[in-house]
Amino acid sequence: MTHLTIVQASVGHIEIVAPLFDAYRQFYSQPPQLDEARAFLKARLSGSESVVFLALSKGVSVGFTQLYPSFSSISMRRLWILNDLFVALTARKQGIGEALLARARQFAVETNAQGLILETGADNPARKLYERLGWKRDATLHYFQSAKDDYDTCIEECDD
Repeated sequence: MTHLTIVQASVGHIEIVAPLFDAYRQFYSQPPQLDEARAFLKARLSGSESVVFLALSKGVSVGFTQLYPSFSSISMRRLWILNDLFVALTARKQGIGEALLARARQFAVETNAQGLILETGADNPARKLYERLGWKRDATLHYFQSAKDDYDTCIEECDD
């Protein structure tokens, strides 16, 4: 892809990041919520709660990745959770996802992080990209989740 620029998004980029973020959420079967997407991103960026890299082609936003900070108690270093990666349907197969991942990796190095981690669905087509770029699936760890509904149930049932 020619004329591709990757920038670290700020609150001033909300209007061009939000439609991509909303499309990303719709990809995961969420309803369109552009106003809520704007508010969510503004809160994350203004509070330094996430880092967003935005791909621009000839000034048009075509993709983004969002990183959330975390820490490893074992290594006593920062980790970055690569939570979101999205490329507009019209801009796929042009190296944009790869460029965003490279910028995220560079950022991890710049911030002296232990590394980047991500989770993705077994059927996510981006899995092939991650594997091609050297991301390794962790065969030793298991992922567990406890949702808000689980907490509510426990609070009601655990008080007996």
